[in-house]
This record gives sequence, C-alpha cells and structure tokens, in this order.
Amino acid sequence: MSLNKSELVAAVAAHTGESQAAVNRVVDALFETIAKEVGKGGKVTIPGWLTVDKGHRKARTGRNPQTGATIQIAAANTVKVSAGSKLKAAVK
Repeated sequence: MSLNKSELVAAVAAHTGESQAAVNRVVDALFETIAKEVGKGGKVTIPGWLTVDKGHRKARTGRNPQTGATIQIAAANTVKVSAGSKLKAAVK
C-alpha cells in the first residue's frame, strides 16, 4: 500500500477535523521549510520521527554498464533522511 500527498492530506484532515485546504497549505509549508533549511546546509530534526540533512557524495570513477568504459562521476550534494525511534518502532 502506498499513500500519496492527496491521500495524506485527506487522512490528516479527517483525523484533525481541519479542512483539506488548510492541511494542504500546512503540508506544503512544511516541505518548503524543510527544503529551504536543508538547501542552505541546515539540518531538520523532528525528535522520534525523522532527521533530514544535507550530504555530499565525492567524485568517483564508475563504469558504463553497456560498454564497460570507465567514466568519471561528478561530486554531488545529496539529501539524507534518517528514521527516528517512533518511526522505526511503527515498522516492527
């Protein structure tokens, strides 16, 4: 089973009694705030639930799977998301 954004908004709205429009604005603002903070190198922690942080992957040598030729893979910034204890416990 998978939950997309509109289903998440509907579920939260039903749980809280808020309108779907209000919940949608909050969800959008939450992810925009996380993206802005992580984008400038910050870290967002919601204790027990998750941590979102900016990471960095060094440049490395790879191999083209079709030709076997060696290629250079450029360095890149990444996003690290770590599950907190409450989220991990929910999966057990």
